[in-house]
Amino acid sequence: MTAQRILVVDDEPEIRNAVKDILEDEGFDVSLAESAAQAREQRKQQQPDLVLLDIWMPDEDGVSLLKDWKQNEDMQTPIVMMSGHGTVETAVEATRHGAFDFIEKPLSLAKLLRVTTQALESANQARPATAPKIEVIEPVGTSPQMQHLREQLQRAAQHDTWVMLTGEAGSGKSMVARYIHANSARAKKPFIELTTMGLDAEEITAQLFGRDGQAGLLEQASGGTLYINEVANLDLQAQALLVNALEQKGITRKSDGQKIALDMRIMASTQHDLNQRVADKAFREDLYYHLNVLPLRLPALREHAEDIPELLAFYVDYFNTYEGLAFRHFTLAAQNYLRYYSWPGNVRQLRNLVQRLLVMGDGTEISQDEAEEALLSDRVAQVQEGASDILGEAMELPLREAREVFEREYLIRQLEKCHGNVSRLAERVGMERTHLYRKMRALGVNPKRN
Repeated sequence: MTAQRILVVDDEPEIRNAVKDILEDEGFDVSLAESAAQAREQRKQQQPDLVLLDIWMPDEDGVSLLKDWKQNEDMQTPIVMMSGHGTVETAVEATRHGAFDFIEKPLSLAKLLRVTTQALESANQARPATAPKIEVIEPVGTSPQMQHLREQLQRAAQHDTWVMLTGEAGSGKSMVARYIHANSARAKKPFIELTTMGLDAEEITAQLFGRDGQAGLLEQASGGTLYINEVANLDLQAQALLVNALEQKGITRKSDGQKIALDMRIMASTQHDLNQRVADKAFREDLYYHLNVLPLRLPALREHAEDIPELLAFYVDYFNTYEGLAFRHFTLAAQNYLRYYSWPGNVRQLRNLVQRLLVMGDGTEISQDEAEEALLSDRVAQVQEGASDILGEAMELPLREAREVFEREYLIRQLEKCHGNVSRLAERVGMERTHLYRKMRALGVNPKRN
């Protein structure tokens, strides 16, 4: 039996060699890299079964390499992060971007071997003989909005109709696409996802149609489902090529000129107004009508805030069951506070918040103060990453619309601090209640999201 291959990436030679000696004594085939560039070359030469990756390296940090491998190269190999300057925040970030686990330096021999074994076993279990395993979660919530959404998804799954998913960032469009596929007649065939964020036009085209003798995603999705995550990012050339492939129901493989018939279901998603993109000549009308056969809109979390307690409990159970995180429960005060939060990142933000609180917190209860503190750091991070740059967004609008953007965000934030109490809100912002109600109604701010 061939020994399993492990790639160790660390800029410190003493650590590289020590880990190599330990793992070779256990019967593994170990290769070494001292930088991200060397790691990329090693991976091209031979696909490892496991990567042990240092976070702090001089040319490119390990988290950046992790993101690149997991997002742009669809790498299924488990990656375990290592760091001598580890923090809980770093561990959470690495896990969020696809790391299997996180080991602090100085390395514990017992933990190194335990995590190595667990990662390799997990990778073996996740390699079925047919289609790759995908995470399938049924949309959570008993609100009318979520009950209606589940009914729509069940109907969509029963037919082979192409689906266009719309909704704000983080509202769960990828999760819904996986759910439809898993409940469809194509469930045993591949689910292939093209994530367009962060890719330039040339890379998107290469991923769809293939390059250097490698099959593109259109070919890989044969018999199954191709999901295009944020279809608005396709440039006009990629759109034209895709329309041609859809109308011809096939593509010509560049490497050998062979004609490949296309048999797949296509689902696409966007947070943008494609009708406006079509009007602006930025999105092809024929492609829009090809993809927009069955439009499904996912509600923002603030539109079904009554589901928040159920979502909090669901993700606590999820991380406890599947990631072994400590079980904690949200106090009633914390739940009520979170119901009035605006959730700009929607369900994705809630999920990440629960994960962070389980990793970082102590005790069995999550208090309102602890939840507030976590959300405060969330806001700081969002501003730093440009994910919630209200000012930047408003700067691109006419004065009246810019003022409305600011006023809406301002009132939502103040309403959170007043826990939904409009009387206290009126005192806080210095407005007469009747005028305040009119203003909130005009801006679409609902004080009774419960």
